[in-house]
Amino acid sequence: MIFTSVLFVLFEEQPIDTIYPEESPEAKITMNCRTRANPPATYKWKLNNTIIDLNEEGSHYSLAGGNLVISNPIKTKHEGRYYCLATNKYGTVVSQEGSVQFGYLDLFSSEEREAVKVKEGQGAVLLCAPPLHHPAELSFRWILNEFPTFIPLDNRRFVSQKTGNLYISKVDSSDTGNYSCIVSSPSISKSVFSNYISLEPLAERPIRKYPADLRVKFPDTTALVGQNVTLECFALGNPVPEIHWKKINGILPVSHEVRMAGTQLHLYNVQFEDGGTYQCEAVNSRGKDFHTSRVSIEAFPEWVEYITNTEKDLNSEYVMSCIASGKPKPKIRWLKNGELMRFNRLTFNDSGMYQCIAENHHSVIYANAELRVFACAPTFEHNPVKRVMAPKNGRVVIQCRPKAAPKPMFSWSKDTELLSNSTRVFIWEDGSLEILNVTRADEGRYTCFAENDRGKANSTGSLLVTESTKITLAPSNADVKAGENALMQCAASHDPSLDITFIWSLDGQVIDLHKDSQHYERTLVRHLGYSNGELLIKNTQLKHAGRYTCTAQTPVDNVTSSAHLVVRGSPGAPGGVRVINKTDKSVTLQWSRGTDNHSPISKYTIQYRDSFSKDVWKTATTSPADVEGNAETATVVDLFPWTEYEFRVIATNTLGTGEPSSPSPKDKTLEAIPVVAPSDVGGGGGTSRELTITWTPVQPQYYFGPNFGYIVAFKPQDEYEWKKVTVADPQARRYVHKDSALPPLTEFQVKVKAFNSKGEGPYSLTAVIYSAQDAVSEAPVNVDGRALSATEAIVWWLPLSQSNVDGYQVKYWRNQEDSEGGAQRVVVPSRENHTKLEGMKPDSHYLIEVRGYNSAGYGPPSDHLQIHTKKARMLCLYSISEPLVIAWEHVVPLANEASIDGYKVLYRQQGHSTGTLYTTSRRYIDLPLFTDGNYVVEVRAYTEGGDGAVAQIPITGGGVVAAQSLSILSLLLLALLCLNL
Repeated sequence: MIFTSVLFVLFEEQPIDTIYPEESPEAKITMNCRTRANPPATYKWKLNNTIIDLNEEGSHYSLAGGNLVISNPIKTKHEGRYYCLATNKYGTVVSQEGSVQFGYLDLFSSEEREAVKVKEGQGAVLLCAPPLHHPAELSFRWILNEFPTFIPLDNRRFVSQKTGNLYISKVDSSDTGNYSCIVSSPSISKSVFSNYISLEPLAERPIRKYPADLRVKFPDTTALVGQNVTLECFALGNPVPEIHWKKINGILPVSHEVRMAGTQLHLYNVQFEDGGTYQCEAVNSRGKDFHTSRVSIEAFPEWVEYITNTEKDLNSEYVMSCIASGKPKPKIRWLKNGELMRFNRLTFNDSGMYQCIAENHHSVIYANAELRVFACAPTFEHNPVKRVMAPKNGRVVIQCRPKAAPKPMFSWSKDTELLSNSTRVFIWEDGSLEILNVTRADEGRYTCFAENDRGKANSTGSLLVTESTKITLAPSNADVKAGENALMQCAASHDPSLDITFIWSLDGQVIDLHKDSQHYERTLVRHLGYSNGELLIKNTQLKHAGRYTCTAQTPVDNVTSSAHLVVRGSPGAPGGVRVINKTDKSVTLQWSRGTDNHSPISKYTIQYRDSFSKDVWKTATTSPADVEGNAETATVVDLFPWTEYEFRVIATNTLGTGEPSSPSPKDKTLEAIPVVAPSDVGGGGGTSRELTITWTPVQPQYYFGPNFGYIVAFKPQDEYEWKKVTVADPQARRYVHKDSALPPLTEFQVKVKAFNSKGEGPYSLTAVIYSAQDAVSEAPVNVDGRALSATEAIVWWLPLSQSNVDGYQVKYWRNQEDSEGGAQRVVVPSRENHTKLEGMKPDSHYLIEVRGYNSAGYGPPSDHLQIHTKKARMLCLYSISEPLVIAWEHVVPLANEASIDGYKVLYRQQGHSTGTLYTTSRRYIDLPLFTDGNYVVEVRAYTEGGDGAVAQIPITGGGVVAAQSLSILSLLLLALLCLNL
């Protein structure tokens, strides 16, 4: 019996685990405890199994309702396990446990951190070494040089959220800088910064390649059902390694996600089946590395069966049961009124509050219930015998359920006749009366009598007999194609005084006509004593096939009738696709037949995808070309050797093509000798005494095996013996042969072929190239020049007599202001011995050098030539009348400047680079005045050496902004000002 009112103690709030920051400005902790109880409960608290004395002198504890408040908490006194005891007159219950812990995050050590120096191309690890902290959960980020410039994470850089260390797989010059680790504790909302660590990449040419080397490896991990799990792997290496994940002897969970450029595998909402051994593999062109560890899935305790509030008869038998699931298997213990429970048989003293506790090392769960042991005389006050109806020829049970303890003796009467057990009438042990093959003569008043040692009582009800319900039109079997409609008929006769309804089910599951209205429609027609409830199945799908049952139901009885619906359609997906044999270019597949959906399978289509086509499925070539519908194996041909493939199988029948099977486990074809040679073989040039050979690398799908590389063969044109060298990098594009005895510009024949662990492939076409020239050995002489203007100069020199000069480089920079590294450069072909230098600064001393060059590099520089550019003079503009007249002061050239040939005037609209250009030898000009828009007038002097500096004056809305129409006095003052510039 379940209680209908709260006469016991039920927790509504219980203490939970609490982290109190040691630096918290709020100097108190509140542990919650609130119950629903009648009468109201009183509260006590325990710390580590010891009752807390709230009245102790100097106590930090107080109660607010049932809540425990700890004021000015102290770690040595108040850290521990707390639980609440709630008591009323029916007993005591104990809350779940809640811990109090003190959280902190210390500062990093102030000691300077040593600089990290590493060669470009090598990997680097910057250690975070977080300070002392509690709790353990931290998050990590790194900044570069200054806050908040956070390190962007990609396939080359990784921050472990386990250790906080920063990993760089391949260091380059852009990594130069000062790094600081930021550690954050989400539990106490605090972050601290480490001292900076300087990372100094060391230049190395050429940059070496390094094999993949896993430095971050996820440990054996235990997680709870429903939690999320993150596994980390990261490798150093050059080229930057790729990370691949897999589950040994299984497939990755559907809910997995690979993030952070492959360095993290996230498993969401893990279940027991997600446990197992996981592997990460790091791969680059120089090698591979892998790591495996186990993921174990466990679970909190969870109730399978637990105690509930119960009333039991005095001296009756009762089993109180608690069953809990969990991993590890939970241990069960019992409490009564807060104490360990021990009893053998029920008495009044066994009444009380009971608790069942299940725990493993992950958690503890509680179930609370009240047991009442009682005794009373029979009473029908709350459950009298009722008026019931029964169908003719049917069966009826009239219940007799008085409240009584101990259990009473039962007897029955009909009208005035005392009933006893017979072939049609039975009195059950619980007091119920059963009548079989009911007739109209069974109608009447029925009385139940109950008696025990505490008293007796009786209650009277009645029985009404109705006509039984019968199926008059039963559904019949149907056979349709998918997409067609099907009709299931069902009609029944019934007692005219009763309502009737028709319920349809498919394979035992009731059809929700509202939810599935897209496919199901029921027609309900009612007549007096006869009704129809046929079911229309619209646009049938394969899922609609099965056994349909019509139930004609009244408040008194029901009858059923069933029929089968066959839906024919395209085949189901085949199952269990796997590779059972393989060669370098073929695999043999095996699968199990899927359902044919009542139409024989006519053929199978096999599709594949590989690691190069990503998610694109392609139709495979098979042997034989057509895979018959009765086949369960086939051979796929024309595959690439040493390539990882997945396969799926699709079945077809006369009604269509079905869904594809699940992909087979990934499998790799066997190795083979390469058949593709590198293309575009050529080369030449380079540094003196070198032979440079270049080619286009073979694409990875043509490697055909591990340990892929190239064999480079070369020989002088007039020799017969080839020299061969091995290049182990599959991504290599060139090989440089160095030989101090190598003559310049010598004709060579070269060819390249690929190899792997199985053997060598064919050579490429032979190409003809030439060894590098000797570098230019002479410096240009008789270098001379002059300034043309404030920004330009011309320079010339005596051509070199060597025949291997491809051209000249002229370098120029300001003697005092610029460094030679920032010099401007001009390149001219070997047929010329002069050039114009532009973009120079006015009135500046420039140093100029000239050197010859060819494909082997630059020759020695000439002696430095000094040139002084001319001084630029600023014009002074003003407007003297309207319409627009612009005037300026005459520019008098200095001693090192060319004489003025005239002036250029550009009249353009504001924001435009082009306009109307005028030239004049006068010191003023008349210009048209536009009434709308903004304009600019630019004036500059020009000479034989070029144009001088620009002076500007803006024009707006029909007038001059900088100088409106001036009076004679103003004009004279402006002229004097210009003369003093």
